[in-house]
Amino acid sequence: MEKNTLKFGIFLLISSCVLETSNSLVEGLESTQAYDYTKYHPMDEIYKWMEDVEQGNPELVSSAVYGRTYEGRNIKLLKIVNSYKTNTKLEQMLQNLDVYVTPVINVDGYNYTWVNSSTRLWRKSRSDPPPNGTCYGVDLNRNFNANWGTVGVSFDSCSNTYCGNSAGSEPEAKAVMDIVGKMHEQILCFLTIHSAGQLILLPYGHPEISAPNYDELVSVGKAAAAEMKKVHGMDYTVGTSPQILYANSGSSRDWARLIGIPFSYTFELRDKGEFGHLLPEEQIQPACEEAFAGALSIITYVHDKAFNSGALPNAAGVAITIWSTIMAVSLSTGVLV
Repeated sequence: MEKNTLKFGIFLLISSCVLETSNSLVEGLESTQAYDYTKYHPMDEIYKWMEDVEQGNPELVSSAVYGRTYEGRNIKLLKIVNSYKTNTKLEQMLQNLDVYVTPVINVDGYNYTWVNSSTRLWRKSRSDPPPNGTCYGVDLNRNFNANWGTVGVSFDSCSNTYCGNSAGSEPEAKAVMDIVGKMHEQILCFLTIHSAGQLILLPYGHPEISAPNYDELVSVGKAAAAEMKKVHGMDYTVGTSPQILYANSGSSRDWARLIGIPFSYTFELRDKGEFGHLLPEEQIQPACEEAFAGALSIITYVHDKAFNSGALPNAAGVAITIWSTIMAVSLSTGVLV
């Protein structure tokens, strides 16, 4: 493929306790070290896994640092191309798609959850308290520049829904907005994966704003939920956050749709309240299998619409990119740095 070939992409933002445990997303890649996909892993093991996958597959995988956290840690991604050897449809799509995977955005916050049992459910980043404040961290999924600070947030730094002092005030959110923002005209789909509640959320979190392609987003989301149910019989509810959860603003999902990315979703994985955010390790694998089925359903729709319907100009000469971390799909030119 020529150097100036356009690349479309998908950006996926995935919670730190999900992607690294899902071997479905890296099926067909060689690994030089053992990695247990049925356990939760601390940050250093996740980054070691990323290095290992890259070293074991230099012709298929490359990595990049695209931001630094408040505490100075790297925010990293993997770029995967043409890697699937056991799934015919994926192999076909990856002739057109590159995949970008960022397992963890809130690196500082996730690292803090491993300090001791009292920090296990820490949600926010680890930035210093604001002036006249006493509590650390910002809810990064309320810090994006999408109707920021309007509904479903707190301006109390001690709240778990504290949205920061301005849109994009946190380096982690800014890193995503910078890299995706530069490619937004080429990005086709943006997926974020969280827990819990068994939901597929679509834009917008503000109850008085509706996405222009709302009906299509619902239809594609329901098709993904149907595929997820086939895996282990789990029901996933589809709708906007105000419809099926609560109103909120400043999410990465809303931001992605607001800047023009046509397909943007958040998966809230298992469960519906029995274990909540303390999902037992024996449920990691089935939860990831469900997430993979849902993501594959959406990516397949996005790919086929773009390449089989003639929606893209000169589609025969275009390749697509999939990004995963939280994870996203994007259209870019040249190599991402």
